[in-house]
Amino acid sequence: MGRTSETVLIILCVLITVKAFEMEIIPADRVVARIGEILILTCNTTGCALPKFSWRTQMDYPLGGKVYNNKTYSTLTMNPVSAENSNDYLCTVICNKEKKEKSVKVELYSFPSNPVIETSTSLVVGETTTVICKIHDVFPSEHLELLLKKDEYILHSKTFEGDVSTKTETKAVAYSFNLTTEDNGKEITCVARLQIDSMDFEPKERSTSLKLNAHFGPQNTFINTFPGNSSMEGHSLKLTCVTESNPPAKVFWRKHLAKENIQHFVKNNVLSIPHAHFTDSGQYICEVINPITNKTEKATMNIVIQAPPKNTSLTVFPSSSVREGESVTISCAAAGVPAVQIILEKKIGDVITALETEDGKYTIDKAQLKDAGKYQCTFTNKFGNRSLDVELDVKVPPQNITVLVYPSENVKEGENITIMCSTYSNPPSQMILRKVNQEKKIILPAINGTFMLYNVTKNDTGRYLLDVFNEVGNNVKVIEIAVVGKLEKPDQIMPLIIAFSCVAAVAVPVVAILIYVSRKAKINGSYSLVKALRLKV
Repeated sequence: MGRTSETVLIILCVLITVKAFEMEIIPADRVVARIGEILILTCNTTGCALPKFSWRTQMDYPLGGKVYNNKTYSTLTMNPVSAENSNDYLCTVICNKEKKEKSVKVELYSFPSNPVIETSTSLVVGETTTVICKIHDVFPSEHLELLLKKDEYILHSKTFEGDVSTKTETKAVAYSFNLTTEDNGKEITCVARLQIDSMDFEPKERSTSLKLNAHFGPQNTFINTFPGNSSMEGHSLKLTCVTESNPPAKVFWRKHLAKENIQHFVKNNVLSIPHAHFTDSGQYICEVINPITNKTEKATMNIVIQAPPKNTSLTVFPSSSVREGESVTISCAAAGVPAVQIILEKKIGDVITALETEDGKYTIDKAQLKDAGKYQCTFTNKFGNRSLDVELDVKVPPQNITVLVYPSENVKEGENITIMCSTYSNPPSQMILRKVNQEKKIILPAINGTFMLYNVTKNDTGRYLLDVFNEVGNNVKVIEIAVVGKLEKPDQIMPLIIAFSCVAAVAVPVVAILIYVSRKAKINGSYSLVKALRLKV
């Protein structure tokens, strides 16, 4: 009984602490939003583990948004919110057969920009001018009022009451009048008001102003040249475009049949050529445009400049220093009055070779060392000639490397080794020699391509890397060096002494016996080796 009572008490406590099922909508009751923004409605619950959500609108219009359900809340997102979303939204939640509903009213407006003033015709004195004031993307337009004023005087006003709209609209008001000189400088103002007392937003009034200006021209346009339309190269020249216009006309200078814009200094209506070139010859056109009346006029003037070849150039692309195998183009360019003849030549010592160009260009597809040398462009016309030259350098990485080891790769301790290296490259190569797998890294530089190893030992045995390199590339050669020990001569003195002693030990008695026998023979007149031996015994 005791355990049962405790269990019942625990269940009662849990039931008492469980929160009651509740719901709310955020924002609550009413929300004011601007069309084009993002609007999120949230239906939130408490006291329910697995609620079921549903959204609908009054009169079951389309939701116009996306629903996202989470465990305890649901959101309705309108991105962007539009005029069609102006409605009452109802959220329904069911929890364990218990149903609850709440609604929120969405009220929308759109008043995003200032009004725009347009004129239907040019503001020309004596002509009828129509001024139009427009306001874009307004909602709801039935609350809109437009005013058109000249200074503080109201020219026209209009309201749009009863104009029930279901989307954003553009509204306008227009007024026409004859432009006079007294109107010049007066201000036309368009005021737009969107007054909705029940909705809190800012601004509720916008305005735009435009000053009136009486326009005319351009007219009586001509070009004045100083000192004249014919000049020598190097002299200064000024061309002035004269016209009558209000507002001042925009002046555009161009050269007849020119592919590029004029590069001379232009200030207001004056084109200045401080130092005339022969390329400045041609017909110049001054075109003036009144930006308000859209009326245009133009005037022309022929300019003649004569000179020997100028603006000559000799260029090498991509560079006057290239790697072997790269493409390189040599270009000669000039301009002149009259036309300039271009000749490209290659000079190596006293040998001159004429090269065939196309439009002053000569291309070497794959540059070789033989293509290096001086290239000269000569520009000629009847007023003179000029020459330009450039030195083409073709860089070649180390090639055709030869290595000579003296006396050989296999030597005895104490000997010297000479390693001689030669290669073909441009610019000249540098060389270093280092031993492979050596704890202390030692690099030997070359002296005129020669390395010296003095008094070698067995520790000098191993593989050596010969690195030959220049700024273009490098090449590596492997050299195997083997150092063996010295050959020691065997000690032959002692065997000789022993052999000599043995021979002497035998030879001395024999010689003594022979001498004795010989003497006996001389006395007796005969010689017997047996008798002699017997006598000795």
